[in-house]
Amino acid sequence: MTLGLPLSTLFAFLLVLARVGGFIAFLPVPGFRSAPDQVKIVLALAVSFALFPVWPALPSAEPSIGQLTAWAITEAGFGLTAGLAVSFLTEAFQIAAQAAGLHAGFGFATTIDPTSDADSGVLQALASIFSGALFFTTGMDHGLIRILAESFVRFPAGSWAPQAASLDGVVRLGSEMLSVGLRLALPVIALLILIDFSLALLGRVQQHLQLLSLAFPVKMAASLAILAALAPVVPKMFSATAEHTLAALRQALAP
Repeated sequence: MTLGLPLSTLFAFLLVLARVGGFIAFLPVPGFRSAPDQVKIVLALAVSFALFPVWPALPSAEPSIGQLTAWAITEAGFGLTAGLAVSFLTEAFQIAAQAAGLHAGFGFATTIDPTSDADSGVLQALASIFSGALFFTTGMDHGLIRILAESFVRFPAGSWAPQAASLDGVVRLGSEMLSVGLRLALPVIALLILIDFSLALLGRVQQHLQLLSLAFPVKMAASLAILAALAPVVPKMFSATAEHTLAALRQALAP
């Protein structure tokens, strides 16, 4: 007895893998971009096999190379769109960390960001790790897998096409990224501005003070204190922004 695999099933698997692979390219997990390629391939294959119940039912007739290529491009396009939307979510915390760290003086000390593998400020590296942990803690990974499953139900292989009306929510996530980042950084920046004014007045009263050596420890300690006070609020903002991200992706699935 010989076992055979229909070509339609193989083509359906490749299309699912293209959509999943496009999404995994932007997966906001610290250190994932520098992970071995074998790990990324195994993860893409595992998610693709987990979505087997919603694999598209392709016609038994063998499609042409051009048609199969067009299907693969559209599938990868949806995956990249979903991954980009999630990247907007995590980049908001990078913007907040960069704005706060620059004014607090942490920009003078750099380290390796596990997400981008580039020299970044200390607060940016911490924000990358923190947002990556919140990605799993808030169940964002489960929600995105559900979005992928829904996408195969609503848009079988090759039928999804980007439309301005459906992608409007994803585009708006870019402006929301800046808004969330500034909202997180503004309390720190406001406190540091008050400290600058206080030190300036103190310098006018006592001109022999070494304000440069005094400002660094004061501003760093104050920024760490207010960041510790804001820590309980950050998961709530992440969860709310994650809901907006999933809503924008569901809007992109609207027929």
